[in-house]
Amino acid sequence: MHAEIHGHRGARGLRPENTLPGFACALELGVDALELDVALTADRRLVLTHDLTVSAVTSADTRPAFYGDPLFPYVGRPVGELTLAQLRTLDCGVRLPRHPEDRFVRTQAPVPDTRMPTLGAVLGLVDAYGADGVRLHVELKSDPTRPELSADPREFTEMVVAELDRHHRLDGAAILSFDWRILEIARSLAPATRRYALIERATMDSVWLNGLRLEDFDGDIPAAAVAAGGTTLSPEHVLVDQELARRAEKAELPLVPWTVNEPGRAAELLDLGVAGLVTDYPDRMRALWADRGMPVPAPVTPVRRADR
Repeated sequence: MHAEIHGHRGARGLRPENTLPGFACALELGVDALELDVALTADRRLVLTHDLTVSAVTSADTRPAFYGDPLFPYVGRPVGELTLAQLRTLDCGVRLPRHPEDRFVRTQAPVPDTRMPTLGAVLGLVDAYGADGVRLHVELKSDPTRPELSADPREFTEMVVAELDRHHRLDGAAILSFDWRILEIARSLAPATRRYALIERATMDSVWLNGLRLEDFDGDIPAAAVAAGGTTLSPEHVLVDQELARRAEKAELPLVPWTVNEPGRAAELLDLGVAGLVTDYPDRMRALWADRGMPVPAPVTPVRRADR
């Protein structure tokens, strides 16, 4: 059996999420794909952040970008209201003391003075590692119920596709979103690039599913995902059972649940035939894969350009 290991926000259980140290950690452990989240700044730059407002759990203010900045402090403000220069003042390496809502305090090593990277910087890191065999899974953060916080989906998707193309990574990437409008746009812009239809209970609504209603598909989520332009279904793992796996197989749609951190649950999902798992702990999944005699992705170390 073959199944992939996808590092969630890098390796969120081990290093600060959506940061260059986190992606380096995942690459050096060995993953099939790096999953990351992007949003658009006020000055139209693609930055890595899971939240559409600056999170106090993952980010801490250090100083204003310029003297007297009326938007400072930045934590709690919409990402789309801030420029890259303002966002780059944030410490995203988890400053001490840890935030009381930080769920990874026992396993995640802080990397102080880490800055919020751009998508281009992450693509540069992957290139510096020579990680041509590791896919970039780019989740476009878009909330159709909160358009005031979200970028225009067409402009946003066009920018992400253009950045991937500029780095010659379109063939080694995937576009992910809960906002299924983005799947349709990505299908028209880059039809050969994989498209992951993300879904959880909170997004099982036509406003998230680009106007589709699950009841029109007799509740068949994989069939709806295919209609929306998805090439892979990526549901929250609690939604995955034998019936969903059967329907995904019938739709010829690979199933990649998120976010799976416990080996016992991972084993259950592997037995259902999933194509891969998204995890905060690639190290735990690698150990499970090895125990089951499954091939694991090779670790990657940096290479000099002259070596390539």
